[in-house]
Amino acid sequence: MVIMSNHFEIFPTPIIGLHVLQRKPLGDERGYFERLFCLNELQSVITNKTIVQINHTLTVKRGTVRGMHFQHPPYAEVKIVSCMRGQAFDVAVDVRRDSPTFLKWYGEILTADNLKTIIIPEGFAHGFQTLTDDCEMLYFHTAAFQPDAEGGLNAKDPNLAIQWPLPIIELSPRDLAHSYLTPDFSGVVQ
Repeated sequence: MVIMSNHFEIFPTPIIGLHVLQRKPLGDERGYFERLFCLNELQSVITNKTIVQINHTLTVKRGTVRGMHFQHPPYAEVKIVSCMRGQAFDVAVDVRRDSPTFLKWYGEILTADNLKTIIIPEGFAHGFQTLTDDCEMLYFHTAAFQPDAEGGLNAKDPNLAIQWPLPIIELSPRDLAHSYLTPDFSGVVQ
């Protein structure tokens, strides 16, 4: 079901709980105004959560991957992610233990021009690959980062088979150190 408001259209993806938001700017000869977040209009998809942290990244090299990160409960978070400059392939992987789409992934191209945002619920690993140099991303989080609660998946893991659009040219040592999935990976409880 598509959810519509004055400033957004929210579309479901094939993975339950994961949504793509299409921003609807109001423009005139001066330019435009767009709303990036409105608690009242997004309440149905962030379910009684509030934004407590906003992060911004600049990634200088095309083909770089950041991720795949998640936080274990009770520090799990909803992420609302937009591209403010350049282009990125944004990916969410379902790590909810009892989900019918456990370990399935969904990717969406976010650009400064297409005005799309991905809304990632608790229980998902998140990452992205830059499709342009000097790519800037903006993240709204419903929980503050807790280093001891962080988990991660390896973006190169063949068990996930994420179809990155470009060869991965750069991945941080921390992200590269995430192990590949083994049969005993049971995900997170929501």
